[in-house]
Amino acid sequence: MKLLRVGTAGRERPALLDPDGTLRDLSGLVTDIDGTLLADEDSLGRIRSAAEAGDLPALDATGLRTGPPLARIGKIVCIGLNYHDHARETGAEPPAEPVIFLKAPDTVVGPDDTVLIPRGSVKTDWEVELAVVIGRTARYLESAEDGLAHVAGYAVAHDVSEREFQIERGGTWDKGKNCETFNPLGPWLVTADEVPDPQNLTLRLWVNGELKQNGTTAEQIFPVGEVVRYVSQFMTLHPGDVINTGTPAGVAMGHPGPKPYLRAGDVVELEVTGLGRQRQVLAQA
Repeated sequence: MKLLRVGTAGRERPALLDPDGTLRDLSGLVTDIDGTLLADEDSLGRIRSAAEAGDLPALDATGLRTGPPLARIGKIVCIGLNYHDHARETGAEPPAEPVIFLKAPDTVVGPDDTVLIPRGSVKTDWEVELAVVIGRTARYLESAEDGLAHVAGYAVAHDVSEREFQIERGGTWDKGKNCETFNPLGPWLVTADEVPDPQNLTLRLWVNGELKQNGTTAEQIFPVGEVVRYVSQFMTLHPGDVINTGTPAGVAMGHPGPKPYLRAGDVVELEVTGLGRQRQVLAQA
């Protein structure tokens, strides 16, 4: 299923995109799309049954904003340097273990919402990523297969980053990763049954119509199941938590100088196979 949330910011309603591309209203069945729903197989089953029976009312998508596909996110765990080609372009050694940092849930915006260049920023960068949404509580998992079994679904994430704040200003990466609007998510939460192999997805990103990133999850140093297993050794993952699993080569930081960092007015578009497409116009904070 392709689950999404539509409407003005803070007042989104749950919806489903059917195989014909028609937007269907879920508000008669569930109050929202969140961790509570993803952990409830009975409620998910009712959605599937209603969709298959054609019982869900259609929504007019004209002028309707698409919000983040997931409400009340508990935490966003991010994996750094998780693609062989990205490590090569930045001159970094592939890590022996996954690099973990956190993003605050309030960085999340809709897939087509405005992204703000922070005040004082000169190195705002793009990163298309595969986001993993947890559906079952995960703690001390024993295998990558068990990790995959705890995934409810997948989404497109844009891990916007300010490289000066992240790398040159001391401390951890967090200050360059947590600026407002720095995690567009969606358009859809695609349930795991529609993604039989998360290591066979293409990720692409364009800036002002120019293709900048064109990678594949086959290049991941630590595949999705192993990432979930590994993270569960250090923190408990709850339904509705999100893991951003890293970005392939092609970020601005990896370009030869002058590096083409983002500026107000730039347009970024990104997509992941089967998970939909985002489009953001950059503006000054």
